[in-house]
Amino acid sequence: MSQGAWEKLAQVAVEGAEHDSRERLPHPQCLEGTRVVLLDHIYGTLDDKSKNRLIWLHGTAGVGKSAVAFTVAERMRSLKVTEETNLEKRLAGTFFFSRKHTNRRTTACFFATLAYQLASNFPSVKTHVNKAILEKPALLHPNGSLRKQMEELFSRPLRQLKYSLRNCPPLAFVIDALDECTEPLDQSTIEPFDENKSEVELAELISLLAQALRDPDLPVIHILVTSRSEAYIHEAMQQEDVSPLVCEIPVKISGQGVAATISLDGADVDEDIHLFLQHSFRKLQSRIPTFPQPTKVQLERLANRAGRRFIVASTMMKFIDDRHNDPYNRLELMLKLANDLLPGTEVYKLYDRILSTCADPAQAYLHLSIVAALADPLPMSQISKLLGSAGQGRDVERVLVQLRSVIDVPTDNSLPVNIYHSSVRDYVSQRSNCSLPQVKNITSPHSLLALSSLHLM
Repeated sequence: MSQGAWEKLAQVAVEGAEHDSRERLPHPQCLEGTRVVLLDHIYGTLDDKSKNRLIWLHGTAGVGKSAVAFTVAERMRSLKVTEETNLEKRLAGTFFFSRKHTNRRTTACFFATLAYQLASNFPSVKTHVNKAILEKPALLHPNGSLRKQMEELFSRPLRQLKYSLRNCPPLAFVIDALDECTEPLDQSTIEPFDENKSEVELAELISLLAQALRDPDLPVIHILVTSRSEAYIHEAMQQEDVSPLVCEIPVKISGQGVAATISLDGADVDEDIHLFLQHSFRKLQSRIPTFPQPTKVQLERLANRAGRRFIVASTMMKFIDDRHNDPYNRLELMLKLANDLLPGTEVYKLYDRILSTCADPAQAYLHLSIVAALADPLPMSQISKLLGSAGQGRDVERVLVQLRSVIDVPTDNSLPVNIYHSSVRDYVSQRSNCSLPQVKNITSPHSLLALSSLHLM
């Protein structure tokens, strides 16, 4: 076995794409007692040894897809392949796409990352992975053939496990946020990204995963993928070679003569949102004993306004408990803001309300746009330097701390500032998404970034 080949693979593998990576902190996950029906349905499918499955969980932004993906991955990692082993677990690999990070918004290192995790979990296939890399070093090139990478780094190692796993429960791979696999906007040219290229790249990935699942020489494996309900992903899933393998969620089920639908935003989510808010307020009170719990009416109002969107409920709690203001005052303010929200309103309306609480909503919107537009997240100090070259660097920290409910602002200024959820990027991507009159004449963040970059050259 060549240590050199393994080290090369380790360098190419995207550690930040693993479900439990530090890059993804804080990890969204399902609170115990929530998503019970949905999770039980997924776990039941993952236990099915009859045939390989591509489980596709899709829904709109903010309904908790990544939390479900993380929770499923953790569950599979806790399960041994056999009782006799301490190392080999049913979780064979994970890849969580993200537009926020250069190497997580492309398929370039997708199969290399899964191969590294698979070989780490099953040492018996490490030799075969290393051999493939030694025989074909170009496999690790980011512009190499995705089909060849799938065959040599994914299917070939898995074939070595078919005999040893013949009596074992299926392995599971978890792939989150397929829609986050996208070309970035080029900030130097201010040209829009090639949307078609991203869609073709993703369609190829889905087709290749289906091809691997059809391989009769592989052990039984299941792949859980999540995405928004985008038309081009629907089209890829409906391809003739893919569709027979797809187990789609939402899914209609029947039991005791009653038809029901398992989905991310069904009626059972109302109670889950309520439980989440109760749990969050108890955590707040455990840290601040003098904080009075909200009344039943107040709790129901917040849960109702969240409209089955976990991102809305989560953002509400981040606003209330931002650790910089009195949480009771923030609760009162959030209740007032929530009065203007219709039940089930888009999360954009909540972002409008949060911006309206800032000292200068226009400046807050501009800074939020900058953070969301960056090709890769930057620390506070570098954002200040970048904006300072274009005359916008003053008070960056003061402005960003007012937005702690929608962006992660580390206390360590050397760590990158990040948006909490991709819906924030969607919100600032078009000025029409924001109803505040103050933002009408805001400079485009991409124009400002391009100008700032030129000044720094």
